[in-house]
Parts: sequence; C-alpha cells; structure tokens
Amino acid sequence: MANLRELSKGPEIFTPGHRLCAGCGAGPVVRQVLHALEGAPVVIGNATGCLEVASTIYPFTSWDASWIHNAFENAAATLSGVEAAYQSLKRQGKINDEIKFVAFGGDGGTYDIGLQSLSGAMERGHDLLYVCYDNGAYMNTGIQRSSATPFAADTTTSPVGQAIPGKTQGRKDLTAIIADHRIAYVAQASPAYWNDLVTKAKKAFAAKGSAFMNTIAPCPRGWRSDPALTVELSKLAVETCFWPLYEVENGKWRLTFKPREKKPITEWLKPQGRFKHLFRAENKGLLEQFQADVDQRWEDLLVRCGEK
Repeated sequence: MANLRELSKGPEIFTPGHRLCAGCGAGPVVRQVLHALEGAPVVIGNATGCLEVASTIYPFTSWDASWIHNAFENAAATLSGVEAAYQSLKRQGKINDEIKFVAFGGDGGTYDIGLQSLSGAMERGHDLLYVCYDNGAYMNTGIQRSSATPFAADTTTSPVGQAIPGKTQGRKDLTAIIADHRIAYVAQASPAYWNDLVTKAKKAFAAKGSAFMNTIAPCPRGWRSDPALTVELSKLAVETCFWPLYEVENGKWRLTFKPREKKPITEWLKPQGRFKHLFRAENKGLLEQFQADVDQRWEDLLVRCGEK
C-alpha cells in the first residue's frame, strides 16, 4: 500500500502552473500515477487533448521529464516506438539506466480514435503503461460524445430534445476489452481512492510487459458540475458501482473495493447538469434503464472476480 507521507516527499513531475480547468480530474490522476514512480526516470507520451493543450502552452510546460506530444490517435504507437528503441540500445550496451514509459490519453483518444494503436501496443507486449483519464466525452473540442459517454448524457452531438433524450447508447467497457488482450496488468481506478490508484500504478510500472489503467476524471465543464465536487463525484461513481475498482493481474480478475452499501445511481447523476433531464417525470423509464444497466454490469463483474 502507498504511504502518503513518503509520496509527498517525492518529486513533482507534473508541476504547478498548468491551465487545466478548476476541478479537472485529469490533474490529480496524473500526479497520483507519477508519484508511484518514486523518482525513477520516465519518458511520457501525451495524446492531443485537454491535458496536453493545458500543460504545454508554448513556451511553457508543466512536465519535468522527457515528454512527447503526438496526434490524437497515436500516443500508444509513439511510445511503443520509443520503448522499442530503448530496448535495442540496452541490448547494444549503450544504455544501462532502467527507464519507465507511460502514456496519457483522454477517452476520445483512447476508446475511439486511439484504440487501434493502443490495441497494437498491448498485443505486441511493449513494456509500458498506458493511462486513460476518462472524462466521458471529447471535452477539449466542445463536449462531443465518445464511446465512453454514459447513456442519456447531454452532449453537443447527443443533445437532449424532442428527437433524442441524450446519448442513446451505453458506454464501451474498454477496461474489459484491454483485459482480453491478456497483458501483464490492467486496472480501473478513481482519484478519490488515491491509495488504491497509486498502489495500482506501482504494480503497473513494476509489471514486465504492457500495462493499462483506466481512471475516471470528472470534467466540471462537460458534466456541468460544481468544480468543488470533483473528488466527491469520483467517489460516488465508485459507491454507486458505475465505476467499480478492480484489477486484472496475469488474467486473474479481483475487486479492490466493494461498497458496504451500494448507493443508487441517482446520487451520482443529480449533481451533473448533463443528466438533469432524467429527473423529469416523463423520463422515469430512462432513469430505471440507467440503473438496470449499472446493476447488470456490477453483477457480471462480481462473477468475473469470483465474488458470486
């Protein structure tokens, strides 16, 4: 387990001064993941997105490490090339340092247009960690829906109106998809549970081969929520079982947190303006459909983790 006092003494690789929005969940996710390195040298890849544009506004940067920016869709491909070159140089005796590799991408650049390069890197077994900060839409370009966007969410490309009640599809289970690649380590985490997240990041960096972490990262602008509620929403997502915490280590599924009392999904939905239409009387059926989907996915996960 991680020790908060010891972590606080470590270097800040993602430094203050970035221009992420107040309450953005990506910043805490990145800091927690990088604290797990405990000072080890690292090369960071960063897909185009909120995190990239807000942390590297020329001529400034918030990254105190080797950092590479690439397009929306190829963070995993770029970093896998760097890792392959590093392995070659080690074999030639030109590098002796133990260097870690981590890529960060939002859900648009990971679930959707980056899925092919991510899947390729995982299938090839590159010794790197890919971290998705999932804020549930293409927030950087105007809050368009992605395949990570929850059912019924109001976005600019799934607007609530007479034609549709928000997004009509459910969200893709990317964590399970990557777990089916049978890589060394896969985990789902939340910044509200920092100890769980940092512990998983330590395991991911220590794994021999490919590792993947999917982390929820509230976006106050896209979720239309109070910036002060970011950690609370990250916690409620777990307590309602919308965002369960688990890991898949060498093919073995394991829950890392099980709520004592599973809260209704309404507690997570109510603080978010993107779901306010669900609380109108005529949309009661949509709310019930949302809850039923969360319940079914949770039951399926319990079975996979040997809890039932």
